[in-house]
Amino acid sequence: MAKSRWEWFHQLASPKSFYEKTTRWLPWLGFLAVTLLLVGAFWGLAVAPEDAKQGNSYRIIFIHVPAAFLALAGYYMMAIAGAIGLIWKMKLSFIAMRSAAVIGAALTFVSLFTGAVWGKPTWGTYWVWDARITSMLILFFLYLGVIALADAFERRESGNKAAALLALVGTVNIPIIYKSVDWWNSLHQPATIKLTSAPSMDMSMFVPLLVMIAGFYAFYAYVLVKHMRAQSLQSERQKQWVKDTLLGE
Repeated sequence: MAKSRWEWFHQLASPKSFYEKTTRWLPWLGFLAVTLLLVGAFWGLAVAPEDAKQGNSYRIIFIHVPAAFLALAGYYMMAIAGAIGLIWKMKLSFIAMRSAAVIGAALTFVSLFTGAVWGKPTWGTYWVWDARITSMLILFFLYLGVIALADAFERRESGNKAAALLALVGTVNIPIIYKSVDWWNSLHQPATIKLTSAPSMDMSMFVPLLVMIAGFYAFYAYVLVKHMRAQSLQSERQKQWVKDTLLGE
């Protein structure tokens, strides 16, 4: 019984099975992402009231915070996928790791860029070597390092293993990012959303922010699946199922 379950698990995690199963529900995920992002963006940018201290400049939070959330959560996802690939030798796990690295790097860049734009009217400068900002910059370089390592070896397996190890080592940086505003004197404001306390924002601003965060998560899932599907076709291009799939499309 245990052996049959293990074989079923490996079959489910194969690139072929993943590609076939995601074909059906990918359009619904895309629809959910677009709907949430449109509603959240309109609510946050056009309906939410102006901030008493920051004026309208605070509205960049509806892009900055979700991007930062996904940059951090996506790193954990990438590291876990790499660990699964190292332990159970699953191709799809390494495909997920590679895809998450590309998307995570993009989201981290968006977080850094929007933070700089927000910092100019708030702090009077685009950049300071603040603990939070510096640790986010390190996160960006970690993502780039995983991407570079994954393609730095002639054998794809060697690149996957090296990238997975770097991803796992880099997880040390995530708690530092989370706690940086508490551990060091920082210009960066404390966390807006905490599980242990009420939000520091008025609900008229907080609710559309939650909608945008949900939209970013749905968008992340959609783009991740799309990227993994493309990676699956690339890595399995010599297999008959890929040829049949491309002929069918």
